[in-house]
Amino acid sequence: MNAASHEAPLPRERAPGPLLQWLELRAPLEAAATLALMPLWPSAPHGDGHPVLVLPGLAAGDGSTALMRRFLQSRSYAVSGWGQGTNLGLRPGVLDRAQQTLHQLFEQQGRKVSLVGWSLGGVYARELAKVAPEQVRQVVTLGTPFTGHPRETNAWRLYEWASGHRIGSHDLHGPLRAAPPVPTTSIWSRTDGVVSWRCSVQPRHHEAENIEVEASHCGLGLHPAVLYAIADRLAQPDGLWQPFHREGWRRLVYGDAEHAQAHAHTHRPPHPHPHPHPPDEAAP
Repeated sequence: MNAASHEAPLPRERAPGPLLQWLELRAPLEAAATLALMPLWPSAPHGDGHPVLVLPGLAAGDGSTALMRRFLQSRSYAVSGWGQGTNLGLRPGVLDRAQQTLHQLFEQQGRKVSLVGWSLGGVYARELAKVAPEQVRQVVTLGTPFTGHPRETNAWRLYEWASGHRIGSHDLHGPLRAAPPVPTTSIWSRTDGVVSWRCSVQPRHHEAENIEVEASHCGLGLHPAVLYAIADRLAQPDGLWQPFHREGWRRLVYGDAEHAQAHAHTHRPPHPHPHPHPPDEAAP
């Protein structure tokens, strides 16, 4: 029996309510804004050509990340999709195949790989970086729920159906809370209609940060402000990572994540010990 089953359940945040769920309908507009701004893509930070592996969210595949990958390719990265079709959750072999892809990119390119994961894909990215930190340059997650309880999302029923894993009543996210031993950025939105934003806030330390945007969950990987932030993070020289800054015009676009972080963790106990594989109950 999992040791976590003996722990008392933690107080839960509410999953996003009906208004935020309706606001998920803006995702196509967020994609349209990115396409409309295509002439300005060259103004985003330019990359150094290192490999980037992009991991999709629950019930999505490489098609959902096509616009993001096109943008990153325009910034001179060697971008790859995950190549496993539709993400149906933590089924047998999923993480093993993702680790094989990571290893292949590392060997072929001869350089560390940056991992960008959207929602559940971010859980995979964080865990891959814990298993093979010597092959990972940094991790960027978008609306990824790595704290709290899976039912603090509005996708837990879809996760149960897709993965075949039943979500229990206890908090089993302890192993997921620990940030990978590489630079890690969590991008999230208070207006996320699928995942409670507090589930995506990581404790700040010298190589872990939060970036707050205003976007839908389904539009996070399509939003121009998110794509700019990803480009900014990936453009940093290997080994010279610095936190994202909100000076100048950025204050108008990116929220005060540090203030939100202090509020988000008032009822979350720390879980400092990493675990090589996430539990079955890791929802999207």
